[in-house]
Amino acid sequence: MKALIYHGPGQKSWTDAPDPKILHSGDAIVRVDTTTICGTDLHILKGDVPAVQPGRILGHEGVGTVIEIGPGVHDLVVGERVLISCIKSCGHCPNCRSGLYSHCLGDEGQSGIGWVFGHLIDGTQAEYVRVPYADNSLYKLPDGVSDVEAVMLSDILPTGFEIGVLAGGVKPGDVVAVIGAGPVGLAAIATAGLCGAGTIVAIDRDANRLQQALGFGATDTVDSSEPGWHEKVMSLTDGAGVDVAIEAVGLPDTFTMAVGLARPGGRVANVGVHGTSVDLPLQELWIRNISITMGLVNTNTTPMLLKLVARHKIPAGKFATHTFSFDQVMDAYDTFARASETKALKVIIARMPQLV
Repeated sequence: MKALIYHGPGQKSWTDAPDPKILHSGDAIVRVDTTTICGTDLHILKGDVPAVQPGRILGHEGVGTVIEIGPGVHDLVVGERVLISCIKSCGHCPNCRSGLYSHCLGDEGQSGIGWVFGHLIDGTQAEYVRVPYADNSLYKLPDGVSDVEAVMLSDILPTGFEIGVLAGGVKPGDVVAVIGAGPVGLAAIATAGLCGAGTIVAIDRDANRLQQALGFGATDTVDSSEPGWHEKVMSLTDGAGVDVAIEAVGLPDTFTMAVGLARPGGRVANVGVHGTSVDLPLQELWIRNISITMGLVNTNTTPMLLKLVARHKIPAGKFATHTFSFDQVMDAYDTFARASETKALKVIIARMPQLV
């Protein structure tokens, strides 16, 4: 098969790789029909995730067709169309039983980490992928949900919702600021209304992404490259600050922005993947009663989000801005990496792009 292989920081290639095989009874082999690229993949290529070793097939998002199952798989059959979750779940360890799939203790890859695809085992930017614990790590797709819509449920929609909206404790009527209107930030914007947010402020330096944010549910937009941006956000809160600030970039400056926007008693939900340390001014935050959360997505809300996408309650298909075939994956990476120039949100990489 062909696959996108990581060769070390700054190096990758679309080349031949061995076909995956069933290794454990709960495995399934999935033919990847549609995949996409995540900002985390760009972090890996920069060398920010040292656990990813040269030779690893990248990617942790995908939709495909089951072509083989192990003897321990009971809920899936060959030929079914499935969503591949970015997080594997054994379903029986203490963490999985409590919904903490991101720290599944199953023996696949590395104990205690649920994110294995494109990280600790080979991933989904390939023609075929082995999925461990298939009964719990794959989701059957209902009719009427397209590959393009479904692949957004592999990672960005549950990440924005769980680590941004839910972890931030968004409540009815809250003023929510989302810093970074990239795919995950837009996912937080698109799902904040599920918890009743009254005002949703998208903050970014990119005019195109701010315009896109309005289509995903933002009530206001603020260009953080303009003088007075902080005052403009504060004016939307009667000067008190936002109830929830969601950081969806992963830079020290944007984390500082989020902390500075939170009102007394407010919450900061850090979603961005940080490659360097961040200063935390506890001497200022404790007296403001600020709560800060962060984490790796569990994907335990995926079934619920899938129902909402099927009912067209979440505009999942709008995230896709560019489509490529598998043999154009290098072009897809180039387009995604230059998002400010290409206006890319999520790039679709499909086995048969004419059908998506």
